[in-house]
Amino acid sequence: MPPPVAASRDVTSASEHATQPPAVRPDDRVPSTSPAHVAALIRAAVPPLHPGGRPIVAAVAAVAGIVRLATGRGALVGALATAATAAFFRNPSRVPPGRTGVVLSAADGTVASVSEVVPPPELDLPRVPSPRVSVFLSVLDVHVQRIPADGRVLDVRYRPGRFLSADLDKASEENERTAVLLQTVDGARLGVVQIAGLLARRIRCDVTAGDEVAAGETYGLIRFGSRVDTYLPAGSTVTVVVGQRMIGGETVVAALPDVAALPGTGRRPPAAV
Repeated sequence: MPPPVAASRDVTSASEHATQPPAVRPDDRVPSTSPAHVAALIRAAVPPLHPGGRPIVAAVAAVAGIVRLATGRGALVGALATAATAAFFRNPSRVPPGRTGVVLSAADGTVASVSEVVPPPELDLPRVPSPRVSVFLSVLDVHVQRIPADGRVLDVRYRPGRFLSADLDKASEENERTAVLLQTVDGARLGVVQIAGLLARRIRCDVTAGDEVAAGETYGLIRFGSRVDTYLPAGSTVTVVVGQRMIGGETVVAALPDVAALPGTGRRPPAAV
């Protein structure tokens, strides 16, 4: 008799179940104590490093090793420092929700403010008050940034500035930042701004104008405490509140309005019948 098909519904009786051998998964073929199985468990539990953090983690480990060789001490402190640095640059896997017409959080952290403001000039968005969601990243949060919606990068602008504490509202206007202008597959335009903070003095942005991007993809990194602002089209419905925890690439921060009603999209509402 041919083996049962895994995708079929379970319509067999209890007596038939008792006579059938259990299904064998590929992982079950590997002994639980084998090096390959242990390595697979570690890979599943420990997120990979963002490429921008690898040189820094290697430098911390090298300094720890030199101190250990020179003094014969500090092995534990060096190991902890290396592990903490690696944790800061972690890049965990994320699964975006299968929804259209929404904007995802571009960063992990806490919602610092939800407000209606005029977007910064470098974003080239309509100069009218629009919803802005600001997420503050502490040194304990994941510090990679993610694309908030499927679409295309229209422009990337860097602007030098100050290094005020990123939890201040004026940090959005005065701090060093990199702004990314996106157009979604439906034609809506939105902006994501990486903002340096009091300790964050390095911003990395890995996308350029013309890139096709997908929601949840990693596109950048800010080192050591920072802020990420998402500027939404006017008429968007914000779905988060101040103090709410964000998961970059997964948490929905807003629902987009009907693109036909948005200014600057080149579309017009259908004529009344």
